[in-house]
Amino acid sequence: MWESLFEGPEPSEGLREMWAEGLGTNPAAPDDLRRALLGRSRYLLWCRLSASVVDAAVAHPEWEVRALLAEHQPNLTAEHWTRLILGEQKPRNLWVLTMFAADRRDGLTEAAYERAATAPSAHIRAEATRPAGLPVRLLTALARDPEPGVRAAACPRAWPHLDGAARQGLLADPEGTVRVAAPLRHHEEQPLSRSVFEAEDLGEGAVQSCHLTRDLAEHLTHHGTEAQRWRLACNLRLTPELVAVLAQDTDSSVRHAVAVRPELTEEQRADIRVDIDPSARSHTLAWVKALHDDPEAMRRLAASSHLLVRRSVARAKRLPPDVVERLARDEDRVVHLFLAESCDDAPADLLMGVWQWWTGSLTCPDRPRGHPNFPRHGLLRYADDPSPRMRRLALDDPASTPELVERFARDADNDVRRRAAEDPRLPVDSAVRLLDDPEWYIRWMALRHPGLPVPVLVRLLRDPATAENAAAHPTLPVDVMWRMIRQP
Repeated sequence: MWESLFEGPEPSEGLREMWAEGLGTNPAAPDDLRRALLGRSRYLLWCRLSASVVDAAVAHPEWEVRALLAEHQPNLTAEHWTRLILGEQKPRNLWVLTMFAADRRDGLTEAAYERAATAPSAHIRAEATRPAGLPVRLLTALARDPEPGVRAAACPRAWPHLDGAARQGLLADPEGTVRVAAPLRHHEEQPLSRSVFEAEDLGEGAVQSCHLTRDLAEHLTHHGTEAQRWRLACNLRLTPELVAVLAQDTDSSVRHAVAVRPELTEEQRADIRVDIDPSARSHTLAWVKALHDDPEAMRRLAASSHLLVRRSVARAKRLPPDVVERLARDEDRVVHLFLAESCDDAPADLLMGVWQWWTGSLTCPDRPRGHPNFPRHGLLRYADDPSPRMRRLALDDPASTPELVERFARDADNDVRRRAAEDPRLPVDSAVRLLDDPEWYIRWMALRHPGLPVPVLVRLLRDPATAENAAAHPTLPVDVMWRMIRQP
């Protein structure tokens, strides 16, 4: 039956390209086939590949293959990075590789760091200052680089390792970008006076990061712009007296910055007038995250009047039972959501409650339904629930039957049909019928059914609309895969 795939008109070049793309994500493709697909399937390099396939991609003559490998491959080791970087001759390509390594925060070897940090191109050397594992000797050398852009890039991280003469050299640097970077680090230790602040163009970031003299801090508290006062409210070196003044600031963003300072007591925090939009996007407060392993701190902060503090507590991976119980009763449903997404101790009833209104996020796509505490038994009672979201849960019950899967495959709701389409108990004839479903994602899910008959797969492989996805089907015989990518 597989022979019929190659009978009749010769598959077009476009169709073979679709097959190659799909085979790149086929879990049953052997390594030798995957090596042959390098340069023919973009998606292949997104999959976790064996060392032998990664080795072949590292040595591949096409730059596009090596670039995709560096950008997306999960299984790149420091040795792979070294071979990529040492083997690259074109400056622009080397710059891209160095950038990808820094973005991914992957560790390199000494030889790779050396190649990037000593490259003829200043763009590459500037990029080489970013990786966290860059040896100190190279970092400090880059802080003395002849190109000002490289010196400015290296200065912030190199500063703690520089001697007095090197620091003075950067502070007196003739280039403006360096003269900004160096004083910002210098004044983290040495107080920044009002006269220097007004004479030097250090930017508003200095108000937040630098150690300010009392005179400058008081001046900014009473006479600074709204942006400067907000930055000042984020400066952790500010005295309690000035913090108290900013807590009464006329600008709400300034008061908000004060309200989330870590040194405040919860009584002080509650006294600050802040208006928070519960629907606005929020981020975990770094200082609360640092206390996630401290049970007493979590108890204290879970009782905070400040919404963002409680939400940040709910992001902890583990919490004491009494803290979980308190947060599960919180009036803010985003606290419930964060518990469901992050906390392994989230209770089953909370998870079920979140499921009823939350459809999932990109960062935690399987929560709350994928949470270990999500209820699995007793879900059959939802099989006839008017809510499609609750109805589809019935198939998660161990007592559910293939007959229910078949029934749900004909449900009027798209998501219920999709849940049936992904169930391994779905009858083959139902899977074939769902290949013509009006919704593409249901057709795509049905196409992955392991029991699809060969004639159906052949038809799908011959159709440009389905060829690529059909080529990823794991039941394709390996010899057929080879024939699909072999040129006539």
